[in-house]
Amino acid sequence: MSTAPLAAPLQPPLPAWGRGWLDAYLARAAAGDVVADDVARGATWWHHLFDGVAALTGGRLARLQARVARQVDEIGIAFRLPDDPAERAWPVSAIPLLIGEREWAGIAAGVAQRAELMERLLADLYGPARLIADGHLPAAAVTGSRHFHRAVIGVEPVGGYRLHIVGVDLARGPDGEWRVLADHLRAPVGTGYALENRLAAARATGPLHARLNLQRHAPFFTAFRDGLAAACRREVPRIALLTPGRYNPSYPEQAHLARYLGFLLVEGADLAVRDNRLYVRTVEGLKRVDALWRRMDARFLDPLAFDARSAIGVPGLLDAITGGDAVLANMAGAGVAEAPALAAFLPALAPRLLGEPLRLPNLATWWCGQPGPAAAMRARLDELMVSSAFGTPVAELPDRGVLGADLVPAARDALLAAMARRPQDYVGHEVVRLSTMPAVADGVMVPRPFTLRAFAARDATGAWVVLPGGFARIGGDPDLRAPVMGDGSFSADVGVVGDRPAPAPARLAGVAAVRRNPGTLPARAADNLFWLGRYLERGEATLRLVRATLGSTVEAGATLDPVTLDRLATLLLETGAAAAEEDEEGGAIRDLGELAAAALDGDAPASLPALAATIHGIAEVIRDRLSADAWRLVDRPVARGPGGTLARTAAWGERFAAFAGLAAENMGRTAAWRFHDLGRRIERGITTCTLARTFAGDTASGDDLSVLLDLMDSQISYRARYMAGFALVPVRDLVLLDPFNPRSLAFQAERIAEHLGALPSLRDDGVDEEPVRLAAELRLMVTTLRPEVCSPTALIGLERLLEGLSDTVAARFFLQDNRTLRGGPMVLA
Repeated sequence: MSTAPLAAPLQPPLPAWGRGWLDAYLARAAAGDVVADDVARGATWWHHLFDGVAALTGGRLARLQARVARQVDEIGIAFRLPDDPAERAWPVSAIPLLIGEREWAGIAAGVAQRAELMERLLADLYGPARLIADGHLPAAAVTGSRHFHRAVIGVEPVGGYRLHIVGVDLARGPDGEWRVLADHLRAPVGTGYALENRLAAARATGPLHARLNLQRHAPFFTAFRDGLAAACRREVPRIALLTPGRYNPSYPEQAHLARYLGFLLVEGADLAVRDNRLYVRTVEGLKRVDALWRRMDARFLDPLAFDARSAIGVPGLLDAITGGDAVLANMAGAGVAEAPALAAFLPALAPRLLGEPLRLPNLATWWCGQPGPAAAMRARLDELMVSSAFGTPVAELPDRGVLGADLVPAARDALLAAMARRPQDYVGHEVVRLSTMPAVADGVMVPRPFTLRAFAARDATGAWVVLPGGFARIGGDPDLRAPVMGDGSFSADVGVVGDRPAPAPARLAGVAAVRRNPGTLPARAADNLFWLGRYLERGEATLRLVRATLGSTVEAGATLDPVTLDRLATLLLETGAAAAEEDEEGGAIRDLGELAAAALDGDAPASLPALAATIHGIAEVIRDRLSADAWRLVDRPVARGPGGTLARTAAWGERFAAFAGLAAENMGRTAAWRFHDLGRRIERGITTCTLARTFAGDTASGDDLSVLLDLMDSQISYRARYMAGFALVPVRDLVLLDPFNPRSLAFQAERIAEHLGALPSLRDDGVDEEPVRLAAELRLMVTTLRPEVCSPTALIGLERLLEGLSDTVAARFFLQDNRTLRGGPMVLA
């Protein structure tokens, strides 16, 4: 696809500080570079970009890349490599790919046309199959794909469409022509990364994006959301994004998209099918789900219809789709059209299905399942790339294929023999040389090859809308061959430059009805919010023990009684914050300083680093429900090793205090907040009982009581009330029974009862559910407790009641295997 000369956009002038950079880059660029081609056609946007970057960085490109990296960290853009549990920062190049709106109009038209072609192709393959019956498409080119699912043959999708969002990988050749490298129809990855790339680049470059008149991304996502809603049968549908889980490579992107679009982020265990309808398990029972945007392979979706070994799917999901009440985006079986084998037939199928040729050509492709193309491919083997016809492992080929010219004689003979045995498993396609674009390497602007992933989605009318841009993948070396681009070392924002400034978001045409419904809370999310609260509180309690152990009493410099010190050591060991070592005679070493250091830096099950790892794992599962500030706190690396012990202790304290402040001030007072705070209150109540048993027994010393007040953060309150020094009964009353002390047991009991009373009930007979009953029992026991006769037995009983209450909350509100959270008389909504 060639482009006409471009008119200069109307943009405000900038100083020509970057002219030297531009001239130096053009001197390095080879033929076909996007900057060189655009400048030769009279485009000026690259001048504005280089000038703007020069002004922002003061002539140091490394500064701009560092600014982008900081924004990536700030936003939390991340990904995983397969089989790697650790997340990595999403690599974003500081320099965007700029495309003029006239050139982009041709690309967008080609992407939309291709999406419609795929829709019609799938409708035929899973419907009348006339293309196969009439000889236009060999049956083996379809049935050879593992993504061809016979279970959906004849199934009409709800809303009438099998595809709602597609991705297309494009390559620009040195001649300026764009070609299609691959189609992504099952669960296209990258829309969230395109959005995050734009956000990171815009924040790093300030007003430069506005000066370039870049078209906005937001309308595309609005159109996609409206399109899914329009396909549903209810006026106000509930839409969910189905994720394989937090270990999926693109899980951070999925969480970001769910939060941005307002979709529920669910896993297979969150969903259930009843009477051919799809539901999400929530704390209020089963709630209808009208549309599901899947981000997992179709064979894992429903173990009853596809792969029976799937443990992450939803049994009966295909029944809900067949029954006509659940929209699935994209429809199961869509992946069959991704097969490289089918690419050989698309140029001929386009006129038949669309009445026009392809606007964006494929790579020239030969499928070896037919004798003629197979012979042609063998004759040109040294000029072609050989790949799997259906994306599955095949004999004598690496995963990403191989260049025929790179084969040694023995490997070439082995490949030809394998192709002779099963020719239908192989395709050959031309090797395309890629255009280059600017990238920063070692502080210098250099040309690097790139590919572009573009996206199209259906709007409310069913028409295809193309995201203005997408994201580019930039090769880490100068190799210009397209097949090498699979593991691009950088991504880049792709901006479509307009002749005029991008219009401001349109005003609402009408007045939307006010809604104060906080939304649906899945049982799994409530479970994780609850335990996030418990583990955060547990971490704070461990930190307080470390502080007390390090001698942070109000009476500075005082030496604590050995019995009190022994109680602190015992708590550190019994809570699992530290583990005692043995001396040469086999006795336990209880050096208090070493125990505190172990709790601060060690690997014991309840040490601060271990608790932080657990907190991170829990928060990762509910990432879509955490603010960017909260996630940064959780994701911040744990400082270990050399450095001041008190300074590290203070850093831990700041982390816990910041998260508590965010929860107190920023979380809406919804069921989600109640579960989070309920976890905190139960854990704090258990800790309070344990500390009171340990330090406020009948034989407690003044040091015991002083340490207890420190651990309960109640020294100031006590000293403001009592001038006569430490006394057992007043200390007990303050830490256990004072309803105005936010650390006391009485305060926790009141908050627990308040939260459980406000949470939804599954009963309609007016009888309290078990958690509410136990909370009332807890409050009554605490109210009738007398500080003068507060025995360890009574406190142990309260601890057990709190633990039992936690178990009862879990049994009532959280997922328990596959048990349905539903009351008998309740109506499903």
